[in-house]
Amino acid sequence: MGYFPFYIDIKDKKCVVIGGGKTAFRKIKKLIDFEPHITVISPEILPEFSEIPDIEIIHREYRKGDIDNAFMVITATDNKKLNEEIFNICQQKNILVNTVDDIEKCGFIFPSLVHEGDITVGISTSGKSPVYAKFLRLNIEDMLDDYHMKIFETLSRFRPYVREHFDNEKQRKEAMETVFEICLSDENIPDDDEIKTILER
Repeated sequence: MGYFPFYIDIKDKKCVVIGGGKTAFRKIKKLIDFEPHITVISPEILPEFSEIPDIEIIHREYRKGDIDNAFMVITATDNKKLNEEIFNICQQKNILVNTVDDIEKCGFIFPSLVHEGDITVGISTSGKSPVYAKFLRLNIEDMLDDYHMKIFETLSRFRPYVREHFDNEKQRKEAMETVFEICLSDENIPDDDEIKTILER
């Protein structure tokens, strides 16, 4: 069946991570660019966590109440009983939860992620082939080189211009496709004035 790829603004949302090992560290590294408020709770926490800016670290065992009002919870411990307890609480309180290495106890999963500027691509094989997900991720990362990022930036700049200067959706779509074709036609992307001149013909 697969998973539907929701894209959610998590900036300043409360994220509680139970566990301080390598897996928790990798999950946080994926999240940090999107600026949630992250709290890590574990009696043992790797020194690498201190390198991550703007996270709260609590050196102790998990206690009831730690996940109250959380937007999402990541459980990354070796204690299956604790993981299940936290999962059940999250289910009762409608909190999004990811239990590492236990897909049956996940309200959401982490995709293989490509993040470059404003472009975010999530890849999932529904847990069936992480190797192939990695293959796709590496190929997409290669595609998002400087040239293609310049094309994306040009298209982003022209979107408000096209909205202002073209009357209907059909004309706007055709104009944006023209801008895209202009960018693709030459490795030296024309400047904005040249593109505007072509659009005005």
